[in-house]
Amino acid sequence: MNAQQRQYLFGAIFLAFGIFQLYQQRMLEFTLYSLAGLSFIFNQLASEPKLAQHKKSLVITTWIFIIATGLTFFYLLQFNYL
Repeated sequence: MNAQQRQYLFGAIFLAFGIFQLYQQRMLEFTLYSLAGLSFIFNQLASEPKLAQHKKSLVITTWIFIIATGLTFFYLLQFNYL
């Protein structure tokens, strides 16, 4: 398995676990894992040669997802687990 496929695999695992959290009625965890999965997927999409003309917008979207994931993680940590 190469590094490109691994990014998609991690994204799919995070999204699948996010869907499981949605099934468990844990909306904040669903948001956290879904944003993390989308971060992995969009990060890999930004390095695809076929999408070179959209690289800037994909990188910006990736960073938005990463920042949103971090903020969601800190919110979840502060208000649910501490």
